[in-house]
Amino acid sequence: MTLSKLVFKNITRRRGRFVFTLLGITIGIASFVTFLSMGGSLKSEINRESASLGANLIVTPIGSCAYEQVSILTGEVLPANITNDQVAKIQAIKGLNAVAVLTEKTAIANKPISLNGINTAQMKAFKSWEIEKGDYFTGEEEAVAVVGFAAADQFKLQPGSSFVVRGEKLQVKGILKETGGRDDLTVFVPMPVVQRLFKTGEKVSYLSVKVDNLALTEGYIQKIKDTVNLGVISDKQMLKGVLSIVGTVNITLQMIAAVSVLAAAFGIINTMMTATYERKREIGILQALGAKQRTIFTIFLLESGFYGIIGGITGVFVGLFVSVAAAPYITQNAATSFVKGSGSGALIDPTTVFGSILFSTLVAIVAGVYPAWRAARLSPVEAISYE
Repeated sequence: MTLSKLVFKNITRRRGRFVFTLLGITIGIASFVTFLSMGGSLKSEINRESASLGANLIVTPIGSCAYEQVSILTGEVLPANITNDQVAKIQAIKGLNAVAVLTEKTAIANKPISLNGINTAQMKAFKSWEIEKGDYFTGEEEAVAVVGFAAADQFKLQPGSSFVVRGEKLQVKGILKETGGRDDLTVFVPMPVVQRLFKTGEKVSYLSVKVDNLALTEGYIQKIKDTVNLGVISDKQMLKGVLSIVGTVNITLQMIAAVSVLAAAFGIINTMMTATYERKREIGILQALGAKQRTIFTIFLLESGFYGIIGGITGVFVGLFVSVAAAPYITQNAATSFVKGSGSGALIDPTTVFGSILFSTLVAIVAGVYPAWRAARLSPVEAISYE
C-alpha cells in the first residue's frame, strides 16, 4: 500500500469525524473568502462611483462626517441643509461649474430606490447624460421622472409608465443610457417638484463642483469657504476617507473570519490527537515492519494537510457563492450598499482563491504538527501492546 493510499484510508475510516472536521475548516475558509471577496468588490465599486460623480469638489454642510461622504457615493438620503441662496453664491464664483442635488428615498413596487432632485438642464450638461428611451425633461416644474438604466430594468419601467411618490403620481418621461455608476439605480425628478413633495423648502443636500483649472483646486476650496459657511472636500480626499473606513471594517471582518479558521484548526488538532490514541496498535505494527519515526510523522502530517487542502477548496467555492448570492440583499446601510451596484457582487481574484487554499493548507499542517510528533514519539513496545 502506498503512502497516499494509506493516508486517504486513515482519514476516511471514520466518516462522521471526517465530515465534521472538514466542515469546520470549510466554514472558516468560506467566511474568510466571503469577507475578502466582498471587501475587494467594495473598494472597486467605491472607485467607480467616485469617478462617476464627475466632480472635483463636493460641497456639504459644515460638520458633515465621513458617513455622509459615503452616502454621497451610495445615493443614501442626506439632510437638506444648503439653501438656494448659498447655491447661487457658489455658482456665481468664476471658474466653477456647480450643480445641486437633493437626495431622497422612495419606493416602487414596495422596494426602496434612490430619488434625486436636480436642476435638469444643468445636470444633463454636467454629467453628459444621453437618453436611451423616451425624452428628457423640458422644464423645471413638470412632475415627471427620468429613470436610470438599471432601475428601469429592475422595475420594468418604460416611457409612459408611472409610480407614486408621497401620494402623487409621476410619469416616466425617459430612461437614461447606461452610465456604469450609481445614476443607473436612481430616479431623477426636477428639484422644485422634489422640494415640494418632501417639504424641504428651498434647500438641497450637497453640490457637485467641477473646476476649470485643477492646479487651482485649493484656491477654489478656500474661495467657496470664504463665500459661504459650508464644508468643501475634494474628490481625492473623499475617496481616501471612504476607502479608509471600508478598509477598517474589512480588516475587522477578516479578523472575525480568522477566528473561525483558528477554531477549525483546534478541531483538526482534536481529530488528529484522537486518531493518535486510537491507532497506537497500527503505529506499533508499522514500526515493527521497519517504519521510522520520520515516516510516522509524515503520515499524520499528510493526513492533517489533506483536511486543509479539501477544506480550503470547498471553503473557497462556498465563500464565493455566498458573496455573490448575498450581494443583492446587502443594501441596508451606506457602507455595504456599494455591493449591489457592483455587478457580480464579488471580486473573484485568482490570488484570493489560491491564497485562501494555501492558507487553509498551512493552518491544517501547523495544527497537525503536535499530534504527528506525539504519534512519532511512541515507543514500539508501548504502541504494539496497546489494546
